[in-house]
Amino acid sequence: MKILVCVAPVPDTTSKISFTDNDTKFNTAGVTMIINPYDEWYALVRALELKEAGTASAVHLITVGRADAEAVIRKALALGGDEAVRVDMDSIDPATVAAEIAAYAQSVGGYDLILCGKESIDYNNAVTPAMIAEALDMDYIGFATKLEISGTTATVNREVDGGEETDLVNLPLVVSCQKGMAEQRIPNMRGIMAARTKPLKVVPATTSDEKSKIAKFEMPPAKGGVKMFEADNMDALVDALHSQAKVI
Repeated sequence: MKILVCVAPVPDTTSKISFTDNDTKFNTAGVTMIINPYDEWYALVRALELKEAGTASAVHLITVGRADAEAVIRKALALGGDEAVRVDMDSIDPATVAAEIAAYAQSVGGYDLILCGKESIDYNNAVTPAMIAEALDMDYIGFATKLEISGTTATVNREVDGGEETDLVNLPLVVSCQKGMAEQRIPNMRGIMAARTKPLKVVPATTSDEKSKIAKFEMPPAKGGVKMFEADNMDALVDALHSQAKVI
């Protein structure tokens, strides 16, 4: 069984965020890019666990981005991925990203399982995995917390309102993963050194027809100050709650 893991480069959460071109583009200057945590901690690590258990024969990685994304995917190789591919294009449109990943998977063939994080931490769209499944005409289960494979059947647990759902589904399958699927790993020195020589193929994009574009970015409004009241002045606090507090 071959597994394809989708890896998105995202800004480190400690980065200072700003915009350029009249607030229509994210400013990447000085921003450190990391592997999307949902892709790394849950999708990739679960794929590696399946390979280590002898269930999967290979774990391949794919990302959509420019050359600056290669450091991110090299880290994914250092964790244990066998080989990687980068689709050479800039895109923040999830439909285009999904179409590129699906086109590559279809051209290579043989992928029984495609794993993604439930969402990326930059745009939080949570739609790309389902779009990949639609483009490949494969079954899809989202927001999974557990995945087991037996032969050609997958048992997938996912959270639902008020409880948990267990699904039995035949491969091939696309799954988006969240907390509970696996535990975070740290690449060791051997993996880091091996990642330098593992295959990383660059392929051209098949389309430039994006379905959506960013009209404008806006920073959230600044937080207001905090008004303090003395413990023995509850009347002033009650009066402020009645006259100044806003109901959300």
